[in-house]
Amino acid sequence: MDTQHKGIADTIKDEIVSAMKGTGEVLSAAVSAVSGVVTNTIKNAGKIGTLAIEATSDVVRGTIQGVKEVGGDLGAAAKGIVLGVIRGIGQIGSQTLDAIGQTAGNIVKHTVEVVGDVGSAAKGAVEGAVDGAKEIGLNVEEAASAAATGAVKAAYKISSEVGTKVEKAVTGTIAGVKVVVKEPFRKLKK
Repeated sequence: MDTQHKGIADTIKDEIVSAMKGTGEVLSAAVSAVSGVVTNTIKNAGKIGTLAIEATSDVVRGTIQGVKEVGGDLGAAAKGIVLGVIRGIGQIGSQTLDAIGQTAGNIVKHTVEVVGDVGSAAKGAVEGAVDGAKEIGLNVEEAASAAATGAVKAAYKISSEVGTKVEKAVTGTIAGVKVVVKEPFRKLKK
């Protein structure tokens, strides 16, 4: 990881820790931090692309680390992260769905790194996708599916045990939406 990306993660972590110590509010702190970075990255790059996804990964890392450090709710943080990504992108399209899936995958990865509740974080990511989709007029079922599939795919890359836990957490009805996990990730099981 280069210094610039480490700087983003550390800055976000500090912002999250400070906000949570001040207000205790995980969701709004995560939404604010994430949407700001994503919006600025897209504005500077001119489009949603690799740069925005890399910045989002760094923001996810910093947010998860900060929330874990102060003992906050990783599910609420994950919801805020995905909601922030959707608000930051602010448009409807396949790139938004891709970003939701990649963000959910990063949430799983970074939650496992800090030994957090990966099931709660994955479910929170789906909840954030549903809320964000409603805000911008994106199909809520597609957004929920993108988040769930991204989370499950990342989880099975880590281990079958993590994969099973995440798959269980994101299967069924979440936030009033029937979640469908797309199954190409099954090939990744060992």
